[in-house]
Amino acid sequence: MATDSAAPAAPAPARRLLLLIVPALAVGVASALILLGVSLLAEAFQDVLWETLPDALSIGGYSSLWMIVMLTAIGLVTGLVVRAVPGRAGPDPATMGLVDPPLPPLVVPGLLVVTVLALAGGVSLGPENPITAANIALAFWAGRRLVPDAPAELWLGLAAAGTIGALFGTPVAAALILSETLASTPGAGALWDRLFGPLAAGAAGSLTMTLAAHPSFDLSLPDYPGPHWGDLLSAVVITSAGALLGLAAVYVFPLVHRGFRALRHPVVAMTAGGLVLGLLGALGGHLTLFKGLDEVKTLAADPDGWSAGEFAGMAVVKTAALVIAATCGFRGGRIFPAVFSGVALGLCAHALVDAVPVSLAVTCGVLGILLAITRQGWLSLFTAAVLASDMDLIPLLCVATLPGWLLVTGRPLMQLREDGTPMR
Repeated sequence: MATDSAAPAAPAPARRLLLLIVPALAVGVASALILLGVSLLAEAFQDVLWETLPDALSIGGYSSLWMIVMLTAIGLVTGLVVRAVPGRAGPDPATMGLVDPPLPPLVVPGLLVVTVLALAGGVSLGPENPITAANIALAFWAGRRLVPDAPAELWLGLAAAGTIGALFGTPVAAALILSETLASTPGAGALWDRLFGPLAAGAAGSLTMTLAAHPSFDLSLPDYPGPHWGDLLSAVVITSAGALLGLAAVYVFPLVHRGFRALRHPVVAMTAGGLVLGLLGALGGHLTLFKGLDEVKTLAADPDGWSAGEFAGMAVVKTAALVIAATCGFRGGRIFPAVFSGVALGLCAHALVDAVPVSLAVTCGVLGILLAITRQGWLSLFTAAVLASDMDLIPLLCVATLPGWLLVTGRPLMQLREDGTPMR
């Protein structure tokens, strides 16, 4: 009897997934390197603007005068760059989300330039939105030329995952965020088949960033002493307060955007926005400037260093600065400044009631405001959890997510349509 000695062929799905590994790793590494390059350039430029230059002029780098002058100047310069570069550095940032369709590649250089200006100049926005948009544009452009038969969605998913993995230092963040997107997208195949390539890209991006820059979201908060019945009430109240603060920002977002749009010129709008940001910085102090990741570690290192009123003031000022920066035309993301607002709000709660553990208050404040501003449940829960790195907090955070989500679901998003109306 004849026998077939040939080895059985690998199943088609497995073969298809194996073919994704090389492009996924390449896109993930490239995404992390672009993020790292922009971050390092922004940090070097920040030192010049906020240390070298004011020292040479014998002016306090974080004096009220310098903050107002510098942010107004950054608004003016950024507006001029936006006007001059091809594609005006992309669409109105108020209309863009974290993961959007690819931009034309000619837009990318200008987008990266204005991102560096915003990060270095003290604007209350993070790098996540513009870097993700730039990486998606470049991956889509290169991928369509190297593998023209591959679906366009592949390159979008790989670049988004690689960037998110690099931003958060773990591929888990990319998998969680993209799982929410993929769950609502019709398509063949199991969820993990669709996550395979993005997870590989996210792993490559996060490992590249970890090896090159060693990023950390851990705030070294005091150890959580363990759950108590009172902590359940505290978690619900603080998360709800964070969600309400975030919703307040969401509801004023289109109104403020309409006001800046009425100025009819990006240079005028961004100069005015920079002036307002400088005034807010003078009001809230220098910790309310920049994207907020380094500044939030300063707050967390000294939970008793400010009064409840000062923490509340910083939370409100940072949230207002986020709204101004995102509506006047600056390119940047909203996650990192929202984290600062949530941490400040949580420390305010601890200062008001010192029986509330610091780690619980901080993580719940961040959870609530991220639920409102991002409308991403997994992202909000993950970000809050990694700030404390304490597994005992996870059950409380999961419970606190429920009333927080009830407050924000069905509400407008912090993202506008082309006509200026809020998306839902």
